[in-house]
Amino acid sequence: MCNLSIVVPTFNESGNIKELYERLADALTGISFELIFVDDSEDNTPKVIEKLKEEHSNVVLLHRESEKGLATAVLKGFSLAQGRYIAVMDADLQHPPEILRSMYAAVENGADFCIPSRFIPGGNDGGLNAWRKFVSSTARRMGKFMLKSLKNISDPTSGLFMFKREAIENADLQPIGWKIMVEVLAMADYNTVYEIPYTFRQRTAGESKLDSKVTVEYIKQLFGLRKREKKDRNVKVVRLSNAKTEKYVRELDKCLKK
Repeated sequence: MCNLSIVVPTFNESGNIKELYERLADALTGISFELIFVDDSEDNTPKVIEKLKEEHSNVVLLHRESEKGLATAVLKGFSLAQGRYIAVMDADLQHPPEILRSMYAAVENGADFCIPSRFIPGGNDGGLNAWRKFVSSTARRMGKFMLKSLKNISDPTSGLFMFKREAIENADLQPIGWKIMVEVLAMADYNTVYEIPYTFRQRTAGESKLDSKVTVEYIKQLFGLRKREKKDRNVKVVRLSNAKTEKYVRELDKCLKK
């Protein structure tokens, strides 16, 4: 069993695949990890991943023809994951791969769940244009209003997170659309969430998948979870500063050198 499984849903992201792996490998030096691509692409992305898989034994690829959608892709990735910890991130590099080491350090230091946030001191959402910022803000407010599990989370609609695998062992995950972390936060078993600051980057290759269908699916998801979410939980949310996060990373580095 490896220490960390990273689930990456992909749709036409061929231009980002190699850089994503290289930056993750640098960021996770000393940490055993597997990179799981669940791919719904219609371009040459699966060929690019296949080539990467030939070069690196820790790359896993599942290319789907008959099923589409980010939420089901991530769930399939969960079922394939072998790691003690599971992370989810996008392939577009707007989630900086380097943040994975800080996330890993946070979970090693007691977090059941780690969420990098754009909206705590040290964070930044500069990778979004004005319209995307408005849409993102509206989605966050809707989620916080409708779901108890999201009220104290500063960046609840992100697609970047890490958790201990046992958190979802008994979770009834039935997500639709794109906001998979909302589903996991509502239905998983966990006691402590650490938020760490990060900067959301601009996309350098590929195209955004945001459209009106995504918005409709998110609204349906919220109404479904309003009935289903686990409500009787006392979850502690800890917001770490950059300095505290860096301290955890230094402690991790020392442990890995022993």
